[in-house]
Amino acid sequence: MNPLSPDQVRELVETARTLAQEAGELVREGRRRHVGVAATKSSAQDVVTAMDLASEALLRRRLAELRPDDAILGEEEAFRPGTSGITWVVDPIDGTVNYLYGISAYAVSVAAVVGPDPTSAPDPATWTAVAGCVFAPEDGRTFTAGLGLGASLDGVRLHANEPRPLIDSLVGTGFGYVATRRRVQGRIVAELLPRVRDIRRVGSAALDLCAVAAGTLDLYYERGLQPWDLAAGALIAQEAGAQVTGLRGGPAQESMTVAGPAGRIEELRSLLESLDADSDG
Repeated sequence: MNPLSPDQVRELVETARTLAQEAGELVREGRRRHVGVAATKSSAQDVVTAMDLASEALLRRRLAELRPDDAILGEEEAFRPGTSGITWVVDPIDGTVNYLYGISAYAVSVAAVVGPDPTSAPDPATWTAVAGCVFAPEDGRTFTAGLGLGASLDGVRLHANEPRPLIDSLVGTGFGYVATRRRVQGRIVAELLPRVRDIRRVGSAALDLCAVAAGTLDLYYERGLQPWDLAAGALIAQEAGAQVTGLRGGPAQESMTVAGPAGRIEELRSLLESLDADSDG
């Protein structure tokens, strides 16, 4: 249920767009200089650059100026509670390894969500995303969506593909950075590859979800997505007519996210369940 009016949602969409583009220009300009690793997370291969930190600092500073009563949940810094009932979920660079290597498939993701408790970090299983923007700095693509208002790419309305047989479907996915999980993910890909048209691994979950919205992917699944990976992209996919769910009747969350059109997502979800794709065992 959306507690906000359409005009309020439109205002939040514009704020998300403004902030994502401002942060995107910062990281694009930063890419012209040397980009080094500032820290690591889940493994030595799961990196954070100085521009991840600078981008999130910009997003937090601008939100403090524009929306001082709202909460903020970001990838690199601690949750900041708010009093308005709205939480901003931000990913300063989604696709950091691509960014580090000079590959253009990275994005800034900014979303506004409402949930049951604005004083604690929101959970994708309980929040409602109401506005979002995913901005790809290298080519300037701007994906936006507002709850109940549809999704667009650079102002052009988006529509996910009509369902097609799994064997004719182009499927996107991604991999974690811990070896035990990667072994399982490799097994899942090996089982899935003969049953689909092909598989793509772009390296940015936000852009993968937007690709489902735009019809450049038919289906997408990934284990290990964090709230900032999901928030804007999932809303954009849903507002373009796709479904975004988890496995075994659950919502999209860290254990598994699956996206695609009704009438085909069910087959992929069932297959992933049979392969225990939501387990690292």
